[in-house]
Amino acid sequence: MGYEINQVIESAIAGKNAKDIIEKVIDDVKARNKGEEEFHQTVEEVLRSLEPVLVKHPEYIKESILNRIVEPERQVMFRVPWVDDNGDVQVNRGFRVQFNSAIGPYKGGLRFHPSVNLSIIKFLGFEQIFKNSLTSLPIGGGKGGSDFDPKGKSDREIMRFCQSFMTELYRHIGQDVDVPAGDIGVGAREIGYLFGQYKRIRNAYEGGVLTGKGLTYGGSLARKEATGFGLIYFTNEMLNYHKHSFEGKRVVVSGSGNVAIYAAEKATSFGATVIAMCDSAGYIVDENGVDLELVKQIKEVERKRIKEYVARKEGAQYFEGQKGIWSVKCDVALPCATQNDISIEEAKLLVENGVIAVGEGANMPCTNEAVDYFLEKGILVAPAKAANAGGVATSALEMSQNSMRLSWTFEEVEEKLKGIMVNIFAISKDAAEEYGNEGNYVVGANIAGFLKVADAMMSQGII
Repeated sequence: MGYEINQVIESAIAGKNAKDIIEKVIDDVKARNKGEEEFHQTVEEVLRSLEPVLVKHPEYIKESILNRIVEPERQVMFRVPWVDDNGDVQVNRGFRVQFNSAIGPYKGGLRFHPSVNLSIIKFLGFEQIFKNSLTSLPIGGGKGGSDFDPKGKSDREIMRFCQSFMTELYRHIGQDVDVPAGDIGVGAREIGYLFGQYKRIRNAYEGGVLTGKGLTYGGSLARKEATGFGLIYFTNEMLNYHKHSFEGKRVVVSGSGNVAIYAAEKATSFGATVIAMCDSAGYIVDENGVDLELVKQIKEVERKRIKEYVARKEGAQYFEGQKGIWSVKCDVALPCATQNDISIEEAKLLVENGVIAVGEGANMPCTNEAVDYFLEKGILVAPAKAANAGGVATSALEMSQNSMRLSWTFEEVEEKLKGIMVNIFAISKDAAEEYGNEGNYVVGANIAGFLKVADAMMSQGII
């Protein structure tokens, strides 16, 4: 690869043919990471938006920033054996990808879900680099998790799994090294078990090693709400800039976890009506507005399927199949479930039904083709790495509180969160305008996130 890529680099520096450089790096990523489709997808999406940056800053080409930034600094895979309630030994696979520490310790969640594999963890970790950069806080990018499925497991089984998982993971993390948090399948319960095992092994109370902790042992107020609230703060800024608002808008939210619930709650407080939500089995439609307290009871307290909603709320309807939710007519779509939730088919349906804006609450919830279609049709897109950065931003605020040995009030944390999200919109907007893509916040967020990390990497030498 070395000689060939150097020839392309010299040609690009001389002729400013940045596109060739980008395509060469993408091809190399695909060749070296075969079968990792999700990782390929995010690399393509980010790198192709950086062409105007490389034209203006050929020094990034000369220092091979792209080649270095797509390669994780470290990848860890490990066996996780545990014993179920029947006394049978189960074995899962654990992952931690420490992608980039140029601007701070690795920071990113742990996902426990049967779909987890190296490709998904790498895609999430790569996205996390730029998302964390956008927060303007000193945190690098990483991600981890396991193909363990918490659904249907008892608390004791989950505890035993978490303890086994942390028995290996502990040697790779630390409050100044790598700070995991929660993600899909990892909530306050799992974080508690993970933290307890880490503390036991280390024989020290290192509060900043995990975020998303309970309030009784170093957690931050507003952390549970942060990703959903942050999504709405960013989307609201985008809507307002384009002479729209949430007031009176019909909103569809996919998912029914923390992100979806609290995005729906904040959108409602801004005057919107949330008419549909879902889980992996199906979706509910409530034209009178989804009762979020009932959803919280079903999903957070009872841990049941969302179809329970229709038995308790008159006039509500339930439909099998998660993706059908995008057939519900809405003004604003908030995909808050999982990656590739909206394909080109769902995108066309949403546009046909009059959507004006899409706010990505999940990580990469729209395929690249769907995003391109939205932008082509003039639909406003709040990209995930910018719009859902509120969670990791508040995790970093939790780290700050742990370091200072104090706790801020809910109002203090939310005010800081709002300021961060407003700033992320501003720098994404400014970057899009500066590099010739006004109104394209997907490109703007990629560029703004990349520039800070690239400059830090340049300053630190070839490492």
